[in-house]
Amino acid sequence: MIRILLSIALIGAALGAATVGILGFQGSMMRKPPFELFPDMDRQAKLRPQEPNHFFANGVSSQLPPAGTIARSEVIHTANGEVYAFEDSPVNTGKVSGTTNFVETNPMMVNEAMLQRGRERFDIYCAPCHGRLGDGNGITKKIGVMAAVANLHDKRIIELTDGEIFDTITHGKNTMGAVGPLLPTQDRWAVVAYLRALQLSWLGTKDDLTPAQQATLK
Repeated sequence: MIRILLSIALIGAALGAATVGILGFQGSMMRKPPFELFPDMDRQAKLRPQEPNHFFANGVSSQLPPAGTIARSEVIHTANGEVYAFEDSPVNTGKVSGTTNFVETNPMMVNEAMLQRGRERFDIYCAPCHGRLGDGNGITKKIGVMAAVANLHDKRIIELTDGEIFDTITHGKNTMGAVGPLLPTQDRWAVVAYLRALQLSWLGTKDDLTPAQQATLK
């Protein structure tokens, strides 16, 4: 058995040496051109930023957009103005601009329509695991696909900032997959807003209501 293993090792070493001898190392100098298995990986038909380019009159690759060009991304309307998807903004990242700190509160304009949208998205993307009540008893747990799912009413999650919840929805965490590729930015913030309303419905008391609202209770 040992002889067989030694023979395999020697054959592998010989093949490796032969391969290096024929193909050479990446970036090494030789008199003859190297043999390229995938030349398109080394010689890509593209222009790098600031490279000379004689196609344009000014001779550079990087061109300013034509006058009147409209950004392809959809503008997001927030309480503080308009934001585009490419901007380093709390709306897009869930973090304070230029830092790694999560924003405390939802930067979007929270209203009834947004909460309704958040409920719809929550029931589609979150409820299968976390349950429609957010208590961690979704269908995936009931049928045994996932043994443990976070209860969104736990103190740990309630104390998270809105920005961190947005970041978790966007990029995923632990066994939770990223939902960012599936949900637009506005919808992710809508889910955060609805989750806060759902948590309040569990933890709130009648003392949180105005006197007029308390008067309507039976």
